[in-house]
Amino acid sequence: MNLINRLLLQCRSGFEKEAAAEITDRCGSVGIYGYCTLNENDGYLFFHIQQEGYAEKAIRELGFHEFIFIRQWMACGDCQRLEREDRVTQIETLIEGFPSCSDLWVEYPDTTDGRELATFSRKFGSALAQKLRKSTFLKKEKPNKALRLILFVLTGSDVYIGYSAVANSAPWPLGIPRLKFPKNAPSRSTLKLEEAWHWFIPKNEWDERLAHGSRAVDLGAAPGGWTWQLVQRSMFVAAVDNGPMQPDLMETGQVNHVQEDAYKFIPDQPVNLMVCDVVDKPIKTADMAADWVINGWCSEAIFNLKLPMKQRYQEVTACFTLIAERFMNAGLGYELSAKHLYHDREEITCLLRIR
Repeated sequence: MNLINRLLLQCRSGFEKEAAAEITDRCGSVGIYGYCTLNENDGYLFFHIQQEGYAEKAIRELGFHEFIFIRQWMACGDCQRLEREDRVTQIETLIEGFPSCSDLWVEYPDTTDGRELATFSRKFGSALAQKLRKSTFLKKEKPNKALRLILFVLTGSDVYIGYSAVANSAPWPLGIPRLKFPKNAPSRSTLKLEEAWHWFIPKNEWDERLAHGSRAVDLGAAPGGWTWQLVQRSMFVAAVDNGPMQPDLMETGQVNHVQEDAYKFIPDQPVNLMVCDVVDKPIKTADMAADWVINGWCSEAIFNLKLPMKQRYQEVTACFTLIAERFMNAGLGYELSAKHLYHDREEITCLLRIR
């Protein structure tokens, strides 16, 4: 039997320490204690839990969607070495005693070396899932109760075997939505905003919260990567930037280019959405975003916080503390979501709105 005594946490390569600080804080807040082990740039780390049975408690009770730096997680045991001749049978033996699961994902580190395992993972996962369905280990469960069997492969032989709660984990393998870069978009930054919508806004709310014909402001818009996404949603956009916008965007008739300092701009009337991808101090951007929501200039705001090279987790904490203080002083409740997106680099993306 594979003893489940740790969490395997996936993150962007180079952000293992931030993910370690985050999981340690979150687990400690609910009485789950342990320690992290990691190697820089591996793209994953472990949180070893001291209390028996608490790894499963963590994946069921801690809100996955509140994590910032952790892309995906699972409860697992030690690394297993498989013989190449009959991996499927060996895994069937290793998962004896596991709770039944609704489906199977085979994942790997999101690194240059790790991505070389993508083809193997896909083929092996297909063969293994077929066998496990026949044995009834994989069977349909209600989504809010279902578990997902996850194999995290380091090589064709070395694998961690565990599981996560389907409703309390990333909805995509490796925590990465597969988005295609639109060939007509002005810059690759366009994918940040699209990915943010997938993380922060349930698809059944897009027609209301990203409504066609609604008004938006894009602060620091040039050359228009984020504005392009808003235009595709048939929004009317005030694009605020002293730099030039892509001519094709201006020809849509949906964009008003305002050549002004993004931090000083105030709309003539409230808008549905404010977005901001300005490169500046994160605390300054957090304060500005709070202004927009508290003053009713927008219904909700999506903005990036550009992080320093060191003490990134501490900087995020300081920004969130500032926002909390601003809303407390205003006597307002708020919703704040944040994620280190796949398309982010030295930044995190946040959504802020009145609750």
